[in-house]
Amino acid sequence: MSRPSLKLPHLAAPVPADSLKGRRRSGSIVKVEEVGGRTEELLDRSAYLNINANWVNAKGAWLIHVVLVFMGKIIIDTIPGMTQQISWTLVNLIYLNLSYLMFHWVTGIPFDNELHGGAYDDLTLWEQIDDGAQYTPSKKWLFTAPILLFLASTHYTNYNPWLFAINLTALIVLAIIPKLPQLHRQRVRFLTGDASGVSTPVTPSFPQMDPSSITDAHFE
Repeated sequence: MSRPSLKLPHLAAPVPADSLKGRRRSGSIVKVEEVGGRTEELLDRSAYLNINANWVNAKGAWLIHVVLVFMGKIIIDTIPGMTQQISWTLVNLIYLNLSYLMFHWVTGIPFDNELHGGAYDDLTLWEQIDDGAQYTPSKKWLFTAPILLFLASTHYTNYNPWLFAINLTALIVLAIIPKLPQLHRQRVRFLTGDASGVSTPVTPSFPQMDPSSITDAHFE
């Protein structure tokens, strides 16, 4: 006696070969992404004191900016043939570039990173200060210091229009824009599409069937 054959229901139509190649990712040139802020990262940041950013609230932390500016001014003035206009402009540009590199470019913490579970890996020093709170006394000072130096350099360059334009552009790009609350934990990514052109694989989808709609005819 032969065993009856069992036929399974036809679940889906054949998937075209072209669709198995996958879908292309969007080739956006510029993309803004938000980093940090997940619950587990918040817990890791609150577990231990972040000494990498806490120093800005220590005694003398505000005064060190003034000391470094005057020391830099004295060193630059020792260069033969240096004029006061070029000297103040160089002091302003060097301070802005170093502060941008320190507060807005380098991410993570250089020590005790394992204590925080890598929660600061994607955050700059500016974003780490005061746990990311805005308009704190330390951040107000760090926002004001480059503006005061810009005003001093503008005055001692005798309001030269070319030097004024250079100092103002550097102030806006390197000191003011990166500190805006709207850019907090925001990253501008360039060429975010797949550089290799490899497509994201697509899993073939099957239509959902209601079990009550299956009849004996599906097994014939």
